[in-house]
Amino acid sequence: MSGRDIFGPVPERSIEQPTGGFQVPLWRAIAVFRFASLGYVCALVLINLGEYAHPMAAVPVLVTMTAWTVFASYAYARPARRHWPLLVADLLVVMAVLLASVWVAGQSALASGVPTLAVAWQGGPVLAWAVTGGRRRGAIAALVLGGTDLLMRDQVIQATVNGVILMLLAGIAVGHVARLATIAEQRLQRATELEAATRERERLARGIHDSVLQVLALVQRRGARLDGEAGELARLAGEQEAALRALIATPPPTRTDGVTEGPEADLRTVLGGYASATVSVAMPATPVRLPGAMAREVGAATAAALDNAARHGGGRAWVLVEEEAGVVTVSIRDDGPGIPAQRLAEAAEQGRLGVAQSIRGRIAALGGTVRITTAPGEGTEIELRVPID
Repeated sequence: MSGRDIFGPVPERSIEQPTGGFQVPLWRAIAVFRFASLGYVCALVLINLGEYAHPMAAVPVLVTMTAWTVFASYAYARPARRHWPLLVADLLVVMAVLLASVWVAGQSALASGVPTLAVAWQGGPVLAWAVTGGRRRGAIAALVLGGTDLLMRDQVIQATVNGVILMLLAGIAVGHVARLATIAEQRLQRATELEAATRERERLARGIHDSVLQVLALVQRRGARLDGEAGELARLAGEQEAALRALIATPPPTRTDGVTEGPEADLRTVLGGYASATVSVAMPATPVRLPGAMAREVGAATAAALDNAARHGGGRAWVLVEEEAGVVTVSIRDDGPGIPAQRLAEAAEQGRLGVAQSIRGRIAALGGTVRITTAPGEGTEIELRVPID
């Protein structure tokens, strides 16, 4: 298992509408509203029954409204059913009740101020649409039902217009609250995942520090004075120790608004691990912040340059990190014999792609540039320039 597998970003579940949490009270409130408004409708029907053109026809309409209230409250209680078929059906049922009011109550009764059979009950679909889709969807449902209410009347009175406006405002307000609840739940879930990842990271870091890092440090110390393959093995152990320390020191991914972001890393932490008795690293006093993936690629390119310096440059190397005008510059210089003319082109043709891919390829993928300055007997300087944006 690689370090990226251990410490990589925690997989994020796609959450368009949370299945519980902050929205549960909203759905319960809508269910209570449906039954309360149905009771209000029944009371108004009893009060205005004498003014209806067909009073007995109000009975099957009330039975239908009661049955749909029970069914809708049960259906919306399950998140898997809160989709377009149920939402559209909810809207169509209320529109049918509004149209039935024209025949049950009669145009003359509606013109005199008698409310429709739907009255406050028609707010249920508006609230459901608002909770599932936010302000825009709530406003659409309110306009559809309000438009139906206005179109079925021969005469529009001020009370009707006021009812439509209030329903529109309710859809917008509830939709806004529902959207805030969704964002809050996403952030809470991400914070919980991040806390769990941080604890696991700390646990693994303690275990690695007490075992792997101690062994690598011991190998590096005891083999530093040896020559040949033993000395090379000690050097590699020291590099891996520094790289592993930088890896466990890099902070885990962070999020601020529910949208996926790359982890931010301080380039000084990434490159500081390469400092040793033969490598001097000079960096700014303030953090050099880059997206985590970019910082890792710059660190890998720097490691490749230092490896070339160790193999061909005499062993001594200097790393300089600078940040100015939105560009980060990392310079790697050695005091070796330099690179002969055409040597880089010949190495690429021979399939030795250390500079071509490990350095140039990585930096080019980040939108940056690589400049190599060398001359026989004067050492080599590799300058990596990466735009922060």
